[in-house]
Amino acid sequence: MAAEQAGLATEITMPKQRMLTGITTTGTPHLGNYVGAIKPAVAASHQDQYESFYFLADYHALIKCHDPEEIHRSTLEIAASWLALGLDAERAVFYRQSDIPEIPELAWLLNCMSAKGLMNRAHAYKAAVHENEAAGEDADFGITMGLFSYPVLMAADILLFNADKVPVGRDQIQHVEMARDIGQRFNHHFGGHFVLPEAVVDDDVAVLQGLDGRKMSKSYGNTIPLFLSEKQLKKHINKIKTNLLEPGEPKDPESSAVFQIWQAFASAEQTAEMRAAFADGIAWGEAKKRLFELVDAELAPARDRYQALLEAPEEVESTLQDGARRARDYSRPMIERLRDAVGIRPLV
Repeated sequence: MAAEQAGLATEITMPKQRMLTGITTTGTPHLGNYVGAIKPAVAASHQDQYESFYFLADYHALIKCHDPEEIHRSTLEIAASWLALGLDAERAVFYRQSDIPEIPELAWLLNCMSAKGLMNRAHAYKAAVHENEAAGEDADFGITMGLFSYPVLMAADILLFNADKVPVGRDQIQHVEMARDIGQRFNHHFGGHFVLPEAVVDDDVAVLQGLDGRKMSKSYGNTIPLFLSEKQLKKHINKIKTNLLEPGEPKDPESSAVFQIWQAFASAEQTAEMRAAFADGIAWGEAKKRLFELVDAELAPARDRYQALLEAPEEVESTLQDGARRARDYSRPMIERLRDAVGIRPLV
């Protein structure tokens, strides 16, 4: 009151919201990963609006990949990619999922509260069952408990750090909703321990087509790896599927993978110029040449840094270990509270 009477402004500092994103450690990062996840997350890591948590989801990788060397190599490649592209690992908390033992412990606590019926409705499980039935197999043929309970592990990733916002693609919205359901059920039984997360879908983030016109995906084998050499990048871009329209014939930008990738990397002005070039009948070879030059110009500065990090895994490991220490500053007291809440505590 005295401060107000003196005409002094009282500043109220609101707590920051937490944003959390996981990256599965399978395969080599490609342009689709960069445009859809890495680029916006790196930009967010430099902002003060959120506390940002980014983790390498190596436990999740085990669901589909049983090649130890691939997972190990992918962990290095993905971490190096994020760091080379400018992730601020001092401002954001960047860690490896398997370095946080509280995550699988919480997953078990949540498993004991998660309805099997909810898991039955998970998209990945339903798709696997449908595929088995279409092939004349038993509905659960080849389905592991890892695949079946994947949403519970994802819920543990999110709820352990009480993340407010979880950026996801549209195909992952269900998992965030399931995390909300599981967290709400736990809160109902044991008190209000969890923030209920919100899925964040950025409609401005492009979902890139791959070399064959389908969504760019490692499972389709149609990707353009992120840190190819200049020569290999040009070769891959030249492989992008196009139609048989000749130079001088107008081309439809909306159905073209070349234009779509251009738009993901270009400014609004550059996009308008390429749209006009399509209307004027630009040759496919010329369009691909311009696309290569645009993409290479953006990625070239990080390419050398990426290669240097691959050759210095100890630097990447040090960064991840520092991130794990910071992450556990949050996760250890949280799991202690949750243990106490469910009755797992000392007798005296």
